Amino acid sequence: MNSNKELIQKSEAFLKDKFNNQQYFIDHPSDGEYRLQHSYRVANIGKMIAEKEGFNVTEMVIACLFHDIGYSEDFKSDDDWINHGRKSAKIARPFLLSLGLPNDRVEDICYGIAIHVDDKADFEGKRTPFAETISDADNIDRFDAYRIYETLQYNKFSQMTFDEKQDNVNSMLDKLNKYSQMQLATKTASKIWKQRIDFYILFYQKLRQQLENSTSIVSLPGTDIEF
Repeated sequence: MNSNKELIQKSEAFLKDKFNNQQYFIDHPSDGEYRLQHSYRVANIGKMIAEKEGFNVTEMVIACLFHDIGYSEDFKSDDDWINHGRKSAKIARPFLLSLGLPNDRVEDICYGIAIHVDDKADFEGKRTPFAETISDADNIDRFDAYRIYETLQYNKFSQMTFDEKQDNVNSMLDKLNKYSQMQLATKTASKIWKQRIDFYILFYQKLRQQLENSTSIVSLPGTDIEF
């Protein structure tokens, strides 16, 4: 299914305008750049899922672009962050209607945006595969190559003691093994999710092996490699 480039371009412009006029992003441009880049990544993941699952590609791309548009308003408390999905839906709805999208499609898009943070909306809606794909695309983006670096940096991994590093890696592997069993709303999303989690597991297994090889002489598999 082909996408409607004009509607997507209008949506991109609306999102950028909202972010560009957010005072926090003006004062912290790197945060604004990250939020926009994340929105594009989620939109591209959503597009991939929509194309495979037969969803309307234009609607999915726009929905994913707008899933975090609530960041264009100030966050003054943790509740503001928890509510940013519902805020995003409120901001998106009038713009979506202005694009001429049918009311039922606007509601499906907005419901998916509203529930993507904590699975709750402040209006009635249905958890359709389309609506849940917005959350799936957002979650999938949390597990990619650059996010490994961001996570290690955020946790201050380089500043940890050796024991703390081992605990951190083991804890992450425990979580990842649980995540690998999760099924998302569609077969396509579940497949992408499994691929991303397997990539993470491989990285952290290698990191754990490297740590184990850092304090003594050990017998490692693969030492009989011929050169």
